[in-house]
Amino acid sequence: MTPSGAPILLLDQNRAQWDQLLIRRGLAALERVEALGGALGPYALQAAIAACHARAHTAEETDWTRITALYDALAQLAPSPVVELNRAVAYAMAFGPAAGLEIVDALAAEPALRQYHLLPSVRGDLLAKLGRFEEARREIERAAALTRNTKERDLLLQRVATLRTKSTPEAP
Repeated sequence: MTPSGAPILLLDQNRAQWDQLLIRRGLAALERVEALGGALGPYALQAAIAACHARAHTAEETDWTRITALYDALAQLAPSPVVELNRAVAYAMAFGPAAGLEIVDALAAEPALRQYHLLPSVRGDLLAKLGRFEEARREIERAAALTRNTKERDLLLQRVATLRTKSTPEAP
């Protein structure tokens, strides 16, 4: 978050500003759980996902393949539409936006996500990465209309404005 409370997307965050003491404590706790042996429960799987992010010094260094495997395990253990949406993001990062979009599109009819602004937000982001800017703009506009958080809405509307410039053909 910015000092004004605006969200910062994960890929745009300065990881050097993350609280290293809390990260070390979390990693140590995860190591203790893993040392116990046996299958990881849903909280340990979520902690392992967070650990993948925390261990990477930059967004580019994130082990997205490992994160997809952890989300696969979490989806088996504690299935939910939100876990599937997060899984889709990880798949897009590891295997490309088309792979993630396939998962997201399968969630489109999910009643629990009908009013969840992150579904069209993620879908819009993946469409934009595929160069489908007009569709992306419509999805992100829908996400902005669904969120009740004004800071998130502002961020989404900024993304819409950026997509307008990409989807508007240049004048001769």
